[in-house]
Amino acid sequence: MSKNLLLEIGTEEMPANIMSGVVDQLRALSDAKFKESRISFDKITVYATPRRLAVLVKNAADRQPDEEVKKRGPSIKAAFDADGNPTRAAQGFARGQHIDPSQLIKEGDYTWANVVNKGKAVEEVLPDLFLSFITGLTFAKSMRWASEEVHFIRPVRWLVALAGDQIVPMEFAHVKSGRVSRGHRFLCKEPVTIEKPEDYKETMRKAFVIVDQDERRELIKEGLLKVAEELGGHVWHNADLLEEINYLVEYPTPLYGRIDDEFLKLPVPAVVTPMRDHQRYYPVRNEDGSLMPYFLTVRNGGTRAIHNVQIGNERVLRARLDDAKFFFENDRKKSLEGHREGLTRINYQEGMGTMLDKADRLQKLTAAIGKDWNFSAEELSDADRAAYLSKSDLATGMVTEFTELQGEMGKEYALLDGEKKNVAQAVFEQYMPRFAGDILPQESIGRALSLADKLDNLAATFLRGLIPTGSQDPFALRRQTIGAVNIITDGKIHWDIRRGIEKALELLPGEAEQKKTVLSQVEDFFRQRIRAILLDEGIAYDIIDAVLAGPVDDIYAIFLKARAMTESHLKEEADLRQAVTRLANITKGKEGGEINPDLFEDEAEKNLQAALEKATVEVSPLFAAYDYAAALPFLKELTAPVNAYLDQVMVMVKDESVKANRISQLKKTLALFDTWGDFSKLV
Repeated sequence: MSKNLLLEIGTEEMPANIMSGVVDQLRALSDAKFKESRISFDKITVYATPRRLAVLVKNAADRQPDEEVKKRGPSIKAAFDADGNPTRAAQGFARGQHIDPSQLIKEGDYTWANVVNKGKAVEEVLPDLFLSFITGLTFAKSMRWASEEVHFIRPVRWLVALAGDQIVPMEFAHVKSGRVSRGHRFLCKEPVTIEKPEDYKETMRKAFVIVDQDERRELIKEGLLKVAEELGGHVWHNADLLEEINYLVEYPTPLYGRIDDEFLKLPVPAVVTPMRDHQRYYPVRNEDGSLMPYFLTVRNGGTRAIHNVQIGNERVLRARLDDAKFFFENDRKKSLEGHREGLTRINYQEGMGTMLDKADRLQKLTAAIGKDWNFSAEELSDADRAAYLSKSDLATGMVTEFTELQGEMGKEYALLDGEKKNVAQAVFEQYMPRFAGDILPQESIGRALSLADKLDNLAATFLRGLIPTGSQDPFALRRQTIGAVNIITDGKIHWDIRRGIEKALELLPGEAEQKKTVLSQVEDFFRQRIRAILLDEGIAYDIIDAVLAGPVDDIYAIFLKARAMTESHLKEEADLRQAVTRLANITKGKEGGEINPDLFEDEAEKNLQAALEKATVEVSPLFAAYDYAAALPFLKELTAPVNAYLDQVMVMVKDESVKANRISQLKKTLALFDTWGDFSKLV
């Protein structure tokens, strides 16, 4: 007979920003632990609020099935004497497995025992199983409290553990399990009794707790939309903010407040950032996208005295926006260019100068990138201006107070100063992408400046020896490198990234030999990030190895090569791949040179040369146009002549000139394939 099961872990308020990950972790952990314990079930649901984590299991089996295990005993020689009688070793092993020695099985060189482990009732398994859910969760930071030695994300205050209508006895941190939970901190003062697991969700709802995070999220979203509609506006949605609010409340009630008209004269980012990032409020917009004099927020509670809550939120926001107004007005006493001199007071990295030094480097590096990308004279001039102003807003009061506004306020101040729109936009786009899934720069000079900024960060940090290892990446270099790769592929830019890395290193202090080492390290760092991105795309690991076998130069071309290999089903061309592998094996570690047809002695040499010249004529323009898949039919035509050559021609002959000529011919043939990738790495 099946049973529903429930474990609720009641805690002090947990950090909202980690809760989505904790839910996913608990779901995977509970699923794995139930299967490991051989307890079947229909469904596992994980619920989470700021004060609780819960696992509800539907229709769990009431006992484990019996398990037949085959255990190895002593060797046959040690288990039986010359007459075939069991020795003391065999008798001891059989006794330990609760079987008669006559039941031992001889297989190979050893004796074996087939043992049946009788399944236990689920009630016997659950105490340790439920405890493993708690101890199995991992957090970046955990707490110890009182005199406890155990750790958890926050102090555990109560435990509910039920199997059907019975309590599962267990204990964690001196908290014993029961059926009594707690409702909303302010709206429900009485203990909440859970009679059966299937009643959990509705019982907690009566205690003013919406335990289902998905239901709670929808309630918040619908409530915000309704309030905004009543105000005649639209919610300025933000998925991250919605997720954070979802784990800040247990019983959500959306409400609105007013923004004083004087604050709407500030640049939009100066209003939205204090509102959204600091107070967790939603802006409200008009149809044209402009800000309305309202904000939306979510109360953790009902509608009682909600007007007082509204007034309190308005008061808090007014203070934050007063600060923003003060900093803005003070900043505007100078132009953005006028703030540039203040960068001398801001250090960049130890030994790498100030932020003014960095801005000067960005001018030179952006100019070098612009020339490589064939910028027009006007684009080069605009890129230079954007790089010149790029870091100036870091010296403003607004960005000093609200660091999230770097780039955004630079753009706003640049526009107020009358700078060109594309220059102001590039000042903003230099930091893109700021997080996973963020938008990428869309303007050419924004792309160039963003890449310059990231390459300077990479080069400077690697020169200092601060290369990310394991989970340690304090300068977010992995994110920045992934951002650089995505900028290049999104912009469909064919450019040798090593030129940018070399230029970035050239502009920084350091020894030439050290910079040479760092160039290789940064290139390999890009290689690792490209590999991860391609794996996320679903590209096979061996195809990735094939396209990354050479230097990391034209990143966009590397992506096109990998996609073309996948889409053209190159891995299915077994004969072609075998021919290329033979070429790679016989020419490995050997130098090639010019081919001299006068030294051809075998018909197979002449046939291969003719096929090679024909394929080169057909394939070269396709490779130049990055149309790799279209080159496959012409490359396949080389399969037969390559195999015939390797079957009929002795390459390692005594005549050095003939041997060198044959190696050169094979190297030249292999080079045609290697332009696409190292086919020999395909499995």
